[in-house]
Amino acid sequence: MVLIIGAGLSGLVTAYRLKKAGIPFKVLEGRNRAGGRIYTQLTKHDSPVEMGATWFGSQHTNLIALLKELKLPFFEQYVAGSAYFQAFSTSPAESIAIPAQSPTYRIAGGSAQLTSTLLDLLSPEEVILGEMVKKIEVDGSKIIVTANQIFECEKIIVALPPKLALALIDFVPILPPELIEVAKQTKTWMENSIKVALTFSKPFWRENGKSGTLFSNVGPITEFYDHCNVEENRFALCGFVNSGYAPLPFSERKAKILKQLHLIYGPEILEYTDYNELVWANEKFSSNPSENPLFPHQNNGNPIFNKSFFQGSVFFSNTETSAVHGGYMDGAVYAANTVSKKFIDLYRRF
Repeated sequence: MVLIIGAGLSGLVTAYRLKKAGIPFKVLEGRNRAGGRIYTQLTKHDSPVEMGATWFGSQHTNLIALLKELKLPFFEQYVAGSAYFQAFSTSPAESIAIPAQSPTYRIAGGSAQLTSTLLDLLSPEEVILGEMVKKIEVDGSKIIVTANQIFECEKIIVALPPKLALALIDFVPILPPELIEVAKQTKTWMENSIKVALTFSKPFWRENGKSGTLFSNVGPITEFYDHCNVEENRFALCGFVNSGYAPLPFSERKAKILKQLHLIYGPEILEYTDYNELVWANEKFSSNPSENPLFPHQNNGNPIFNKSFFQGSVFFSNTETSAVHGGYMDGAVYAANTVSKKFIDLYRRF
């Protein structure tokens, strides 16, 4: 049996591929939900807002192929109308035209439509939530995994960010020093991000000829975008907050965000119906402190992640390990496709 550690996108795609090939497996997930850094929240007024992975482009062919395989529709990000640009705190935001660029897309119904569809294709016995893996012990041809329960398997796929896996899991014997060093220096996507979304009864920015887009050098919000659903009957703005605001209490951070938005969008921004935010630094299964600051995408796809360890018993596979579009949803799919093919090819030889 194969054990997959982590029910994020890479772990679920790997499980889906193995199931189609008839290879027995189980997925262990520390959270009480699947999806990992794909996290679509429904507001109290049923608006889907993305607190995690959101956008992708036409270059993300692995993700697009999977969406088509699963018959999941996607739609183009709304950018019609002018945007706001806030360069300095001493001057008001400017209204600027958005330069022509390749379109970006969102999954209809929210990014979690992808992970929930994959989860529905697996059985409850194959995906076990609330099982935080604490120890992986390789003993010859047998691997003993300690979580809330004890599991045994022949092969294991660690579908977690490498730096996080090293922080959460005790490997016995210890992993090779060169892998440990690279893993510690591999930036975990989203670990310092703060996402915020405001929902409204009407898209006032569209009615005012605006795209809803904001780029700010001042903050607290650094990027903000139209976040209406594909049916255009739920209306929202969503984006990123400067990570330096993470230590603030929720109420203080919210007050600063609303003050900034009021200055830029006007009083209509304060007529929001829901306010949602997520500080990813507080998510123990997505973030752990680094000894030194790491750059975005640092060490993504390092060749060492493509190796197996302990005589082909332990594999690493997630978006940070991907040689293609590491740090994006597409990278998670590519990594899953790559590692599952290795297992399927091995399975067919026997």
